[in-house]
Amino acid sequence: MNSTSKRVFTPFSLGSLSLKNRIVMAPMCMYSSDHLGMVTPFHMAHYTARAYGGVSLVILEATAVESRGRISENDLQISTDDHIEPLKQLVKAIHLGGAKVAIQLAHAGRKANVKNQSSIAPSAITFSESYKLPIAMTIDEINTVIHSFKEAARRAQTAGIDGIEIHGAHGYLINQFLSPLSNQRTDEYGGTLENRTRFLKQILTEVRLVFRGEVWVRLSVEEYAEGSHHIEDTLKVLSLIRPLIAGVNVSSGGAVPFPIQAGKGYQLGFASQIKKAGFTTICGGLIETFEEVEEALANDQGDFVYLGRALLLNPYFVLQHIKKHEPTLMLDAYKRG
Repeated sequence: MNSTSKRVFTPFSLGSLSLKNRIVMAPMCMYSSDHLGMVTPFHMAHYTARAYGGVSLVILEATAVESRGRISENDLQISTDDHIEPLKQLVKAIHLGGAKVAIQLAHAGRKANVKNQSSIAPSAITFSESYKLPIAMTIDEINTVIHSFKEAARRAQTAGIDGIEIHGAHGYLINQFLSPLSNQRTDEYGGTLENRTRFLKQILTEVRLVFRGEVWVRLSVEEYAEGSHHIEDTLKVLSLIRPLIAGVNVSSGGAVPFPIQAGKGYQLGFASQIKKAGFTTICGGLIETFEEVEEALANDQGDFVYLGRALLLNPYFVLQHIKKHEPTLMLDAYKRG
């Protein structure tokens, strides 16, 4: 086995969170919860299969910190204490499979699509004609949502979750504050980049008060559209929150409707810039083969690679490649960490 493939199976750490290899299950909305946002048998089967399949870290799908922050009516939630026990059972099952567990805490903002609930945003600007016109948030509402993230982190701690990924990408609420195309406020949460970062910074600060594990962010590091948030802006944002995060999960797009020329590894160049700036980086984007994972790591475009489609098609992607590239590794011992 060459040195490149060795890197895939070499343990590495995301802050203090030790992971047994460099392949991470990406957070992917499954829209398979009930109307209360509870864990269902689907989630138990779906996530544990990938844990037994050899990934080092399972990042649970976008999980709403409050009911009006759901993308759909079938999103997972962590908005009440009733959500703790089902999540705790899911975490135990994933741990038995040999993987660590992170949860992606999220709020959809103006991209929420739930019947009989209004949507909120930094400014009263709709994402597109297919979405409701959101209500511009007052300072009190901003503080309420920040507190909701904190309470969600407290519940995650109680459920035994190992890490928290704050969802600041894909045009959801935090991204809406960061982007000048969706944030036209004139108070301390709008205008300058530092002001537009304030909401994210305050969420991270509050989350870290109650969660003892590692916390990192997922960001749309490039929004593509003219006048929007670009990679240079992302690097400035990261400089403002550096002490508060263990790393960055790199994604792009979604802040406004804009066509993206997506192709194999199309986000790796952005991830490389963030890694060079000194951040532990989870990279990806249409990476579907073991060779593509190897190449991204060999080129120092990330410390970890997230997989989505590849793991949906083949939950045992990692173990199959361990058998092929590292046959001396004992699979039973490996998959149980």
